[in-house]
Amino acid sequence: MSEHAPYRGRFAPSPTGPLHLGSLATAVGSYLDARIHQGQWLVRIEDIDPQRCKPEWTQRILHSLAVHGLVSDEPPVLQTTRTPAYQRALNALSHAGLTYPCACTRQDIEAANASRGFGENRIYPGTCAQGMPKGKTARSIRFRCPKATIEWQDHRLGQFIDLLSQTSGDFVLLRGDGAWAYHLAVVVDDAASEVTHIVRGDDLADTTARQLALFDALQKPRPAYWHLPVILAVDGQKLSKQTGAKALDDNTPVDNLNAVWKHFGFDALRAKTPAQWRELAAENWAVYRAKTAHQTNY
Repeated sequence: MSEHAPYRGRFAPSPTGPLHLGSLATAVGSYLDARIHQGQWLVRIEDIDPQRCKPEWTQRILHSLAVHGLVSDEPPVLQTTRTPAYQRALNALSHAGLTYPCACTRQDIEAANASRGFGENRIYPGTCAQGMPKGKTARSIRFRCPKATIEWQDHRLGQFIDLLSQTSGDFVLLRGDGAWAYHLAVVVDDAASEVTHIVRGDDLADTTARQLALFDALQKPRPAYWHLPVILAVDGQKLSKQTGAKALDDNTPVDNLNAVWKHFGFDALRAKTPAQWRELAAENWAVYRAKTAHQTNY
């Protein structure tokens, strides 16, 4: 990404439930980073999974963000409105010979990874890369990963060198149920919104190489990345809906913001309103940014 491109950041929640402190931390981090760069901050609702995402949660999320003073500089984008763009990207990749149909089920892939331990990535073994087995029907469309390593630099975590054939294998772009896969949708939308900087939780760091491979394949500029430390639950797992994270109390926005602030290592800010809080926080965010920097040009 050109260092002269205007800063454009984003927060992209999935409407599978209300915001909690973990998601608020990501929203605050991305928002403040955009503000100290005099940039734009965008909101995208990642609602492409029809089984898990609900419209009522979209409205709840946008309301919670507004209560905390985190309002998108442009109208929020819903991924469910973006199907034509995803199809165009898939067509372009297919035309370039970078996709293929796959007949494998989850059970097939689990069986191929039987020797891998709990928590290790499941790697697609390439069963259908040279053509589906005779008599099989396509269930999904996969991306043909590059053979070369993907290298990138994170603001906080430093340099990554990823060989996708050993960490994920060829990954899905269009699912068997007809839903668009996360990686394709994210990359197409970030490129369309001209996002230059992505600030998100470090639980997503291992997805970055796959997304960069798609940016490169679609000939779109790569954004810069900063993966923030996530808030952990009592048992040490990432705080999330799956680990029972409590919904934000929208009646106590300053308290919520200060809870996030303490997570980033700061003392609570003496603010009475979210607007006052954001003004004080912005004064300190550049310090936090410098303090957490690895050797990088982020």
